[in-house]
Amino acid sequence: MTGSIIMLKRLLHLSSILVLAVATTSCDLLRQVENKARTVNNYERTALNLAKENRLLKVKVSELEFRLKEIESKRNYLKLKLEQKKNVKRTLASVSTSPIINVKNDLVRDHIYKWNPAQMLAISETEFSKKNFEKSAQFYTAFLKKYPKSKGVNDQVLLQAGIAAFESGNHYDWSIYHLSKLIGSNPTSPYFRGAKLYRALAHLKLNHRDEFFKTVEEFRLKYRNTPEWRILSGHYEEFAKRYKK
Repeated sequence: MTGSIIMLKRLLHLSSILVLAVATTSCDLLRQVENKARTVNNYERTALNLAKENRLLKVKVSELEFRLKEIESKRNYLKLKLEQKKNVKRTLASVSTSPIINVKNDLVRDHIYKWNPAQMLAISETEFSKKNFEKSAQFYTAFLKKYPKSKGVNDQVLLQAGIAAFESGNHYDWSIYHLSKLIGSNPTSPYFRGAKLYRALAHLKLNHRDEFFKTVEEFRLKYRNTPEWRILSGHYEEFAKRYKK
């Protein structure tokens, strides 16, 4: 009996030790988990801070790149102005300043800029599309006068040159010249009738009555089913009374 009691006490003592050991181990494990979680949180906070700093740095880099491009643009602009100024001085000193075309307000200024054929034609077409007809007419006429054999010269260019000159309200003689060249050189052009129509209107503006009415009669007899005749037909009777012999 006594031996059993002693054995029981020993078992209880051992159980207490085991419980204490398990409790101690559990606490250590909890502390480890807490420490690890704290470390992970610190890493996450650090990563977020670094990401934020990285975004701010990217914004600063973008701003600096924009300012650099702005400075380069200003530098190139000033360089171009300086070169143009030098060219003007050189031109005045050593090159003839006679314009290609005889106008009061020379918008081409080829004696300064020395345009090549592609540049002159590009400006002519750009200004035509913008309906800046005076500038377009001057550039077209200068181009056709300076580079008459350029590969860029075709029936469409001649038509637009004639229309620009007409619509400018200042150069009906140019209009007749360009359109007559189209009519004489390319009778199969899709712009043939349009060229005849605008040339007739230019003759009318210059009070060339015979030339104008000759075209009206031609359209009445040959081109009655065309858009060009529809433009003229509404005024035909008036034209006939005023101009027909």
